[in-house]
Amino acid sequence: MNPAAHAELGIWPVRAEAAPLAMHLQDRLGGELYQPWLQADAALSQRQQFALAYRRHRQWIMLGATGIAVRFLDGLPQDKHSDPAVVVVDEAARFAIALLAGHEGGANSLAYRVAQLTGAQAVVTTATEAVKPLVLGIGCRKLASAEQIATAVTQALAQCEGATLAQVREVATIDLKASEPGLLAFCAMHGLPLRVIAREQIAQRAWVGKPSDWVRQNVGVEGVCEPAALIASPRGRLLLGKTALDGVTVAIVDDGEGWRGFIENLLDPA
Repeated sequence: MNPAAHAELGIWPVRAEAAPLAMHLQDRLGGELYQPWLQADAALSQRQQFALAYRRHRQWIMLGATGIAVRFLDGLPQDKHSDPAVVVVDEAARFAIALLAGHEGGANSLAYRVAQLTGAQAVVTTATEAVKPLVLGIGCRKLASAEQIATAVTQALAQCEGATLAQVREVATIDLKASEPGLLAFCAMHGLPLRVIAREQIAQRAWVGKPSDWVRQNVGVEGVCEPAALIASPRGRLLLGKTALDGVTVAIVDDGEGWRGFIENLLDPA
């Protein structure tokens, strides 16, 4: 264990095989990296080691199975306002699951951040997100400002009757735009998570609107905002196709109707 002062974030790989992924996350996010298999005191199980470290950090990334995480956490959580956030990431970095303290502790935001850094799928299950039906797909030219993006989003929402920013669950974009300062600032300003979709995945998504020659030539895909939003919300329908304003493109996908249809079928399968 790192004897230095305890950081905001703790990273706990359950197995030594997950150490390279853990070190990658520490390199990008900082924090204190644990290597429990090296613990000198063999009398302590790994679960006991984690219990002793649990309150040292405000946030945790655990690399391993959710079942292990649940067993490690048994008896530790006390209150959602004081419990550390816990995000569980499988060793193959397929999923980043906000397991504990999603809102209050920031696990939801951390799960999205881990997903951006690893290509994982962020998994968020808190009720607040469940009732927000809209996903914004956003593409933008390099160094587009947060104000330009906000203006384009406002224009797009205004074209959908009753749609508001408060109904937006997340923003989706292509991986090439994952570090755009204006896009990150816009998301931070409105408390919206950013889901990053790999260019290869967007390239495989069947086109639904008018392709962009410029994007095809410079990015290698036919468009960004529509496929990104539809990939992020596969059950949703395209509420608003690509709109463009001052170098920013916006599409809106709504999955509220799909969810209502799913529930109706459960209640009345006939």
